[in-house]
Amino acid sequence: MNPNRLPADSSAMTLGIIALVVLFLGCCCGFFSIVSLALSIIGLVSANKSIRLFRENSDVFSSFSYTNVNNARILNIVAVAVSGIITMLYVAYFMIYGVLISTILMDAYDDKEDDLYYEWENDSLNSQEEDLFEIESDSIIIDSVSIKKYKEIVKTKD
Repeated sequence: MNPNRLPADSSAMTLGIIALVVLFLGCCCGFFSIVSLALSIIGLVSANKSIRLFRENSDVFSSFSYTNVNNARILNIVAVAVSGIITMLYVAYFMIYGVLISTILMDAYDDKEDDLYYEWENDSLNSQEEDLFEIESDSIIIDSVSIKKYKEIVKTKD
């Protein structure tokens, strides 16, 4: 049995595990999915180079090392797929909400420009006349002249 190990025997598996741990621990932030994607791509490239090296010189390296690198390659493929999906979701999320937020900010900016030319003196909400109240008396004042006129109007209609 050949004692030689492939160059990416431990590093590819380590990068794949770190990529998945970073991805699942930092799933609430889009930045960690980008870090995980980068780590898993580096691990996948190094695993593929080691597998190509084993296929060229299979008698120099051990088959156990090849199995470890092949498992690391599969782990890194999974990490690339999951990280890529999450990264694309975050990009879509920020694109959609970025457009919405920029629309809201532009509308607020346009409204601010209109406020510069607004005449507050002519605004009905700004009038101070409505703030003055008349104090009414509690007693009812009956005008006898108006009652007589009312009686005459009612009699003529009958």
